[in-house]
Amino acid sequence: MPKLLMFAGSARTASTNKQLAALAASMAQKADVEVTLIDLKDFGMPIYDGDLEGDAGLPENAKRLKLLFVEHDGVFIASPEYNSSFSPLLKNALDWISRPHTENEPSLWAYSGKVAALGSVAPGALGGLRGLVPLRMMLGNIGVTVVPNQVAISNGFNAFDDAGSLKDERQSQMLSATVEQLIATTQALTGLLQEDERHTL
Repeated sequence: MPKLLMFAGSARTASTNKQLAALAASMAQKADVEVTLIDLKDFGMPIYDGDLEGDAGLPENAKRLKLLFVEHDGVFIASPEYNSSFSPLLKNALDWISRPHTENEPSLWAYSGKVAALGSVAPGALGGLRGLVPLRMMLGNIGVTVVPNQVAISNGFNAFDDAGSLKDERQSQMLSATVEQLIATTQALTGLLQEDERHTL
């Protein structure tokens, strides 16, 4: 079974997108998938600066996060919408880990062969849907396979019950379908990559 990394593009303690990432992780674990749920708040980094990178290399937290990406086959990102795009926190993290930090490191090592699924929670009627468009585009442009299914949870401040589940059955089914597609696609792609590696031995 694939290994999945899950997180939200928010540092806020009471973030509804953190709730979504946690719920997605729980659904994947019930399918017997190995899941690592992280908080980007634990990976604080300065704003990306080429001069800073040139002088000091990648921050230690960028290296830690990059290695987590490398060690996992797929990712689920719960992305808050910031002015019709995704959060600066998420963009900065994705930018830092796109940079090499070891000798002869493959291009975009953190993203090579990866599968991603996207979700969002927002107070408005669109559920953060507009912010997923540029995130999907960016990930696709750096070689990540982004599954077609996604979930956008509207009325976010009232969307979850006290147990952390979605109150609306339709929204819950959308999340479940997205997680299931992430697992299936990651499993299929990981199998193909392993087959290719066997043929090159």
